Amino acid sequence: MRVLILGAAGQIAQMLRNELISKTDHSIVLYARNGHKRLTVRDADREIIYDGDFKDKDNLNEAMKDVDLVYINDMGDDKSTKTIVDVMHEAGVKRVIGASVLGIYDEVPGAFGDWNKRMIGGSPRMQSQIESARIVENSNLDYTLLRLTWLYNEKGNTEYMITQKGEPFIGAQVTRQAVTQLILDIMGDKSNKYLQTSLGVSEPDTDWGKPSFY
Repeated sequence: MRVLILGAAGQIAQMLRNELISKTDHSIVLYARNGHKRLTVRDADREIIYDGDFKDKDNLNEAMKDVDLVYINDMGDDKSTKTIVDVMHEAGVKRVIGASVLGIYDEVPGAFGDWNKRMIGGSPRMQSQIESARIVENSNLDYTLLRLTWLYNEKGNTEYMITQKGEPFIGAQVTRQAVTQLILDIMGDKSNKYLQTSLGVSEPDTDWGKPSFY
């Protein structure tokens, strides 16, 4: 499989890259602003770096060649998301996993939902996340959206739980390591159970009023 990681300098993207290199034989296309300054090829036989903005159709088209799956590390700009989807259509690439955020369907109940709205609910970035999700869901792509709760790092903690679209979102936090593991699990799934899904992603037993680190 050839995997394109968009926003490859991000924390989850870097964790995903490391896991793909160490645990699979996939080839990896790393795409980031100033990518050659921020990233270094570790395996010249399996990796290639592209510099580019998400709105740069020419660079995206070049990076998309022969790609089987696209991972979008940030969907906080809906214009960028639309460009990515358009280029995927042009390139004939169907499979995409996109990192979104909780709350895009007003699906977070209770005290945590109120706290989350105060923190990010009315922000322009949240509005872009809502529109980005709509763009992907209304495309004919084989998508999986990941609605991530509040993120932190904890080495070795790869525990995650999933809620489906239409269900209340439960869980105030999750590790980036767990999100990385979920992406790997989705990539390795042969049953197609993750296609056309929007998954709430959190850590088990964190049904709290806010994350522990706030």
